[in-house]
Amino acid sequence: MGTATLDQRPRAPRRRRGRLLLGLATVAAAAAAGFAVLNGPGLLRGGAAGTGGTAAAPPPATTTVTRQTLNDTEDADGELGYGPVTTAVVRKPGTITWLPEGGAEITRGRSLYRLDDQPVVLMYGRTPAYRDLRVGTEGPDVESLERNLAKLGYDGFTVDDEFTTATAAAVREWQEDRGLDETGVVELGRVVFAPGEVRVESLEAEKGQPAAPGQKVLTYTGTSKVVTVRLDTEDQRMARKGAKVEVTLPGGTSVPGRVTEVATVIEPGEGQNDEPKTRLEVLVALRSGKAAKGLDKAAVEVTFTASRRKGVLTVPVSALVALKEGGFGVEVVEGGRSRYVGVETGLFAGGRVEVSGDGLAEGMTVGVPR
Repeated sequence: MGTATLDQRPRAPRRRRGRLLLGLATVAAAAAAGFAVLNGPGLLRGGAAGTGGTAAAPPPATTTVTRQTLNDTEDADGELGYGPVTTAVVRKPGTITWLPEGGAEITRGRSLYRLDDQPVVLMYGRTPAYRDLRVGTEGPDVESLERNLAKLGYDGFTVDDEFTTATAAAVREWQEDRGLDETGVVELGRVVFAPGEVRVESLEAEKGQPAAPGQKVLTYTGTSKVVTVRLDTEDQRMARKGAKVEVTLPGGTSVPGRVTEVATVIEPGEGQNDEPKTRLEVLVALRSGKAAKGLDKAAVEVTFTASRRKGVLTVPVSALVALKEGGFGVEVVEGGRSRYVGVETGLFAGGRVEVSGDGLAEGMTVGVPR
């Protein structure tokens, strides 16, 4: 598990992953075994009596029970860019006669490239084009086509998943306007469906080059700047779709963001003996793109918050003691004497732990290792 921070405090230096996880494992192991652990930072102090018992000697140092907000957070490296890259490939043979410039933004109804001097048109949709669309065809790709035709100003049909004679009539009008044969059939390779407008990332072919089905033409991304983060699969709890995050840009500026997509990806091993790794690819949208203006690609840091506990009682993790009857407690110091009070633990974050229990109150003095 990664770092954890407290509200209204400077962010702690980034720590190595797994440090907090080890601390939790130590606590859990001590509870299961029912014995004390040697004193030390982040470890349980030993020799505790039962609940309500008195200590044999005063603690070496003390601190107070504090009421505050705990945030369980993790920092991860990310890359600011335009998100996943998609490759457009030729679906029918011909000669490439026009290509856009790298970085060009292409919207609905415009040419993504031209083949045999005829346009291959961008339309918006989630289902890739995979067949001819004609009268009698049904499916989500038909609905995407009809929705795009309606947005482009064509009418006389119902936007649904059925390609009817009315749809064919609208297609013929569209074909006439684009200089295509007026067949009423949208053949495979005439349109490319993408989720929205696209930005040309790179060109994979040249003007005048003959092309065969499956040949790469260009790559494209979305047009909005997003942050891509790769996480280990055990960090799934951190990366929930819709979760709010904080993105730190080069120069230290922090902007809020939101997780828009979480996908599982397989990363190939670096060598012959390396096993492929399963990772999470997380996309984060910035709430305001102005802060990232002028940054096409940049390394950033993303702070994920898995959970937050507002206004809870907390003590340093090192204040916990393992009680002889099981469970955990703290050594409360009052009037020069000390006694053990049993507690229930909650969220661990930033070297502190949420505690609750009868007889525990804000401002109490508790023992800790020196």
